[in-house]
Amino acid sequence: MPDILSQSVQYLKSVGPKRSESFSKIGINTVRDLLYYFPTRYLDRSTILNSVKVLQYLRNGYEGEVTIIGEVISKELIRYGKKQIYKVRLKDNAGFFECVWFQGIKYFKDIFNQNDFYAISAKPVLTKFGHLQFVHPDFDRLAEKESKEFMHTGKIIPFYRVPKELRAANLGDFSLRRIINYAVENFCSNLSETLPEDILISRELLDIHSTVRNLHFPGNHNSLLNAERRIKFEELFYFECMIALRKSFVKNKRKETAYKTDSKFIKKFLDSLPFKLTPAQIKVLHEIRKDLESEKPMNRLLQGDVGSGKTIVALISALIVISNGYQAVLMSPTEILADQHYKRISELLEPLGIKTGILIGGQKKSEREKILGDIEHGKIQLIIGTHALIEENVNYNKIGLVIIDEQHRFGVVQRYNLIRKGNQPDVLVMTATPIPRTLSMTLYGDLDTSIIDEMPLNRKPIKTYLRGESKLNDVYKFIIDKSKSGYQTFLVYPLVEESEKLELKAAETYYNDLKDNHLKELKVGLIHGRMSWQQKEQVMVEFASKKYDVLVSTTVIEVGIDIPDANIMIINDAFRFGLSQLHQLRGRVGRSDKQAYCILITKDEYAIKTNQFSFDFNYLSDEQIEKNKSIIRLNAMLKYNSGFELSEVDMKLRGQGDIFGTKQSGLPELKYANVVTDFDLLVDARELAFQIINDDPSLAKENNSTIRKNLKENFSSNILLSQIA
Repeated sequence: MPDILSQSVQYLKSVGPKRSESFSKIGINTVRDLLYYFPTRYLDRSTILNSVKVLQYLRNGYEGEVTIIGEVISKELIRYGKKQIYKVRLKDNAGFFECVWFQGIKYFKDIFNQNDFYAISAKPVLTKFGHLQFVHPDFDRLAEKESKEFMHTGKIIPFYRVPKELRAANLGDFSLRRIINYAVENFCSNLSETLPEDILISRELLDIHSTVRNLHFPGNHNSLLNAERRIKFEELFYFECMIALRKSFVKNKRKETAYKTDSKFIKKFLDSLPFKLTPAQIKVLHEIRKDLESEKPMNRLLQGDVGSGKTIVALISALIVISNGYQAVLMSPTEILADQHYKRISELLEPLGIKTGILIGGQKKSEREKILGDIEHGKIQLIIGTHALIEENVNYNKIGLVIIDEQHRFGVVQRYNLIRKGNQPDVLVMTATPIPRTLSMTLYGDLDTSIIDEMPLNRKPIKTYLRGESKLNDVYKFIIDKSKSGYQTFLVYPLVEESEKLELKAAETYYNDLKDNHLKELKVGLIHGRMSWQQKEQVMVEFASKKYDVLVSTTVIEVGIDIPDANIMIINDAFRFGLSQLHQLRGRVGRSDKQAYCILITKDEYAIKTNQFSFDFNYLSDEQIEKNKSIIRLNAMLKYNSGFELSEVDMKLRGQGDIFGTKQSGLPELKYANVVTDFDLLVDARELAFQIINDDPSLAKENNSTIRKNLKENFSSNILLSQIA
């Protein structure tokens, strides 16, 4: 007998072939798909007020939002000269109220019709005429029958996302609810349980039938909360199962050899360095060395703030592998960074008799073919490059270690294409973008983690300031004065050329103005992303050799550029940058024993607000956070120098966002759970998943059959990616 849940939605009551096509456009093809198309929000009877109650709230000084339900009585478009106001009058069982719009009128005036029922949510105000009014409210249309039932019962109404594809098939909120209600009532009982019974009992979770019913049409608030908890736990549990499987997969592999560390060789290299390693670097090296000396392949994440010395740790790790007769590969995200790594590393390794090669785009054919031949015959022991390292015609002699620099710039398949060129090589992925604990447990839960949590001893904390655009002349004077003491300056702009749509400063436009006017007594250079890597490299070499006092730039300098005398960073339109990007840019300075400065330039209103604004998340509502994200980011930059502390602020601001995209992790995106707000649930699901996979890696035990079946049916492609990540 065919699975009824796999049948097309077209056979459901009120659907048919035409509407079925519309459903298909948003990914709903089967009855099962429809059952799992859950509401995006709900309207609870307990949160509804009538017009009299709202007036009482206002007179008592209430300033929050309320929800009220009413029937449309009239609507009108009012003109005041060139301005327009759209007003809709409604009534409920206690009185009258009105909604007004000053923008988007063309859209709103075609929605409200007489005798329609709407749920209205917004902050109420009293007009000078004593009318109850809502300005630009959120609203949801209700059917008349639905509205009357809702007003007299404890019913909770679900609201679904109704995209344009469904509206084109004459499917609105009420008709979609009716179709889904039919599917829930008739087919929900056909769903198979997706979690083992012992997990349901031990975690006190609803069964799948009760979960789906209550997510669509909850009987009460507690039923809804329990259903949400179940669906979130299940999602997090299977997410963590795949991470546990990935770790188990790597743990059970064997590499070609367990390396031996030549202590005299490593000491000779360390003695040649003009600095001593920090205790944090030494600790991390010990962790990596133990991995390299093991028979199991290393799979380690190295975290460290900008300028903390990750590259030298990776280089020493490579030397251990090279001294055992194997090659090491370092993949960088940009040509300019790869070229910089190559120049500095080859200079350090040449006295040791180790040959370093570089493989990037834009090399001459003859030069490239010579390098490819030397790589294949093992004449080059350390290969540095970009995506060019993973091309099909690149054949390595014997890869022992793969190092991925700035790993978040590469997708899972790119990493795999490099790793598969060796026979179970050790893998070290590095990031200068510190990862919050929550994400470290999820995306990178399969990796062993090492953290360099201190800076080199001679580094002074970078002083960060915020200045409004009205203070730019003072900033230019500061740059000129400091240049007399040997200071160099990065001046960063968000765009290459002026944009008509965005009022953002542009590198090329301001470069011409600065060198001819404000900074005419200084030598000013320009670098941006449209240049070839050779052009960028030439500019950076000239900047490092003091040909320029000031380098006007876009964010092309964000990652990895190291100019010791560049100790002033000016970031224009700072409110437009993300927190991680601001921190990366700041990390380009402060790489010597001089005091470094970072000045964030922004609109004067932001500068004023930031100096008055507290961003303690414990005291801010979600609405305040949403409205003040730019100000919070700027405030955080003033308060914190540590990337680890900034990463926690950034996580709270962004939520999980699109950070779980398959390009990065090889894992599915989370639909129901949120790793920020559901952290406790995540920890519980993780502990259980790892316990089960550790005890039964192949899920062969009978009590794990449900887990095995669900992974096979719903996550097989992700499991494949998880194994190669």
